[in-house]
Amino acid sequence: MTHPQIAQGRVALRAWQAAKPDNFFSADPNLQRVLQRALGDPAYQAFEQQWRDFGGHCATTIDHAAKIEDRIAHHPRLERWSALGDRMEAIEFHPYHDTIGALIWESGLMALQATPGNIVRQMGLYYLLGHNGEAGHACSLACTAGLIRVLQRVADPMIRDQFLPPLLERDYQRMQHGAQFLTEVQGGSDVGGLGVQATLSDGQWRINGEKWFCSNINADQFLILARVPGQGDGTRGLGMFLIPRRLEDGATNGFYLRRLKDKLGTRTLASAEVDFQDALAYPLGPTEHGFKNAVEWVLNTSRLMNAVACAGIMQRAYLEASRYACYRQAFGQAILTYPLVQEAIADIASENAAAVASSFALAGLVDAIDLDMVNEDQRGAYRLLVNLNKYITSIRGTECVHRAIEVLGGNGAIESFSILPRLYRDLIVLESWEGTHNVLCAQVWRDLGRYQLHLPYVRWLHEQIAPIHDPRLADDRAAIEQACITIPQWVDRLQAGGERYAQAHMRRLVDHFAHTGQAALLLAEAQWELERGLTTLKPDLTTYFINRHLRPGYDPIADTNYVARLARIAAL
Repeated sequence: MTHPQIAQGRVALRAWQAAKPDNFFSADPNLQRVLQRALGDPAYQAFEQQWRDFGGHCATTIDHAAKIEDRIAHHPRLERWSALGDRMEAIEFHPYHDTIGALIWESGLMALQATPGNIVRQMGLYYLLGHNGEAGHACSLACTAGLIRVLQRVADPMIRDQFLPPLLERDYQRMQHGAQFLTEVQGGSDVGGLGVQATLSDGQWRINGEKWFCSNINADQFLILARVPGQGDGTRGLGMFLIPRRLEDGATNGFYLRRLKDKLGTRTLASAEVDFQDALAYPLGPTEHGFKNAVEWVLNTSRLMNAVACAGIMQRAYLEASRYACYRQAFGQAILTYPLVQEAIADIASENAAAVASSFALAGLVDAIDLDMVNEDQRGAYRLLVNLNKYITSIRGTECVHRAIEVLGGNGAIESFSILPRLYRDLIVLESWEGTHNVLCAQVWRDLGRYQLHLPYVRWLHEQIAPIHDPRLADDRAAIEQACITIPQWVDRLQAGGERYAQAHMRRLVDHFAHTGQAALLLAEAQWELERGLTTLKPDLTTYFINRHLRPGYDPIADTNYVARLARIAAL
């Protein structure tokens, strides 16, 4: 006979499972408000049902399918040869992979890019998918989105007309998707050291060489960087090319898979090492602008989507931990009543709100740029924020999932009990994709030196907080204004110290830049919600975030409102 206390513990866990949302959009009032503010009421209402429909799929069918597909025996498998001995270089997936894919493409997530001005809408869908981590498709979508932008912006019209339409297809059975292969065995960060060769012969480009880390290897179209003879050294010598997976006769196009990568996370996404041997390729834009175009249209797109995926994972971590804490009993009461647990929940909730604020502000800038509705300060802010945001969201994302695992205790480490271990593994990979932390910090520092981007960034932040007039937000606004004052001081100090001094401290500078931006955007959201008379904890979340990151010398022990603020946030 089961002891009554054991039975009661299992009843509590079942209640926790039953309390989980069946729609990630409906369960996220913050996302709804951020999208409404970004788009305006009419546009928000016109698209709301599509987010709601997809949020339901993400919380039910996709959630279940992703869990089953991630089991060890269900990971992708390389099938090099057909039954008749023809070279296929094919990837075999668990059937649930296609179940997830069909729902994603049916949502119109990729088709939205057919018309400029839809990135905020698209990122709303992508954020909802991010609640399930990689789910076998998130990287594919990011790579495809970057390839679409390249084809739309810089490709020769004949190449664009041939390869773009299937990338925008909503039907999963007819669609094509893209991949991007940059990394080589000698390194990924030092892009100027890439050695794969592109040669022009009889009017056709051919690619030869090895790519070391090729994610979404089952894609129909590969985007790569390759060295063009006579074009120079370093990044100047790199052209950007599209390699179709198959030739017109159906044969594989001069590529051979060495092996699939056995990764810590994102395991249901097939990544491989690839050799190219005279693969037919098509230039994407002038070859002499290959690296510049790859950064502007491919990497920047992926960095935005990487950040949105991290934000989605953070929200799922919040949902898992906060609801578990409501039902898990310890010493006679729900663990959510304990301030230590409330503090963990507050950490996750505030960082998630900050990640959503900065990522959707960035998406809004992309839409404005695409519609030619920006000024130079906004362009400068975008160029800086796209790197700051990818860096900070991936770091904080990992921290948030770790905090959520802490709330679940030993249960949080059990793969069959919770999604959190899978999300943690996926986030470790997301930290490195599209630029490691050091690479992004170095890029920010170079951009500050070349273009003084901190100046338009600060002006843009002042633009965000200019409408803030609610007296309840005055202290936080003052803290942000002070942080903005210190930004050029940080730059001057590091520049005066020399290059090695700057390298040693640039990560601290990037932290400060990112936290200041996220705080300003959070406070602007708080003002909007208060103006509308909404019941909101955004002021508490903003204060909590600013206290953690921007108030020098802040001491929670001396803050008489700290415990009450934790309790309010934990009840979010």
